[in-house]
Amino acid sequence: MTTALITGSTAGLGAAFARRLAADGHDLVLVARDTKRLREQATELHDRHGIEAEVLTADLSTDAGIDAVADRLGSRRSPVDLLINNAGFGNKGRFLDVPMADELTMLKVHCEAVLRLTSAAVEAMRERGRGGVVNVASVAAFVPRGTYGASKAWVVQFTQGVAKDLAGSGVRLMALAPGFVRTEFHARAGMGTDNIPGWMWLDADKVVAAALADLSRGKSLSIPDPRYKTLMGAAKLVPRGLLGGITSRTGRKYGPQ
Repeated sequence: MTTALITGSTAGLGAAFARRLAADGHDLVLVARDTKRLREQATELHDRHGIEAEVLTADLSTDAGIDAVADRLGSRRSPVDLLINNAGFGNKGRFLDVPMADELTMLKVHCEAVLRLTSAAVEAMRERGRGGVVNVASVAAFVPRGTYGASKAWVVQFTQGVAKDLAGSGVRLMALAPGFVRTEFHARAGMGTDNIPGWMWLDADKVVAAALADLSRGKSLSIPDPRYKTLMGAAKLVPRGLLGGITSRTGRKYGPQ
């Protein structure tokens, strides 16, 4: 039986990945900051699907938290076959309205943690000649939208670059770039969603199903919905200044989780 490690597993896309992978028979390592929620999630998934669910409490905005997860990913005795780097958050407000400390924390979680955890996982996977990594980005990566979009653009470029470097090794890497997903992400960030058209919302379970299908096909980038594929294709034809003005009306956070 294979094992998947999911960061940010207790909510949003992370929880959807946990449900799907448990239903498919994968053992899990569940990572988040809230130990109580992690234990409740682990118990529920174990009881429902008969899988083993390990709990790892870690704050990925800290070196200690990243180190703890990296150590688990590097274990040769209990190998992880699939890493889902899902942990992330959004800041409410325009640039200079958000404290610099919060911007730096975002880069820590979205970029440094993804870099270090991917490295730890891939090193062990390459030794075994198999494995997979899904780094959750956003369609925000493709529009000019502040620190969040810039950090997700880094995730896409980093993931696709590493995927190319590891071609033929048996290790697959893919950046997942969904649009707006119905989760608690926006509420946690204090962002309103009334101005987001209904057609732009995606179902978390469907996003996960599409992502796993794309990973199995060997894709290095997944935009898991025809509507957003069309929208991102059109975005290439729209001047970036105009696109930035359009996305600003949907708030600082233009994307998933």
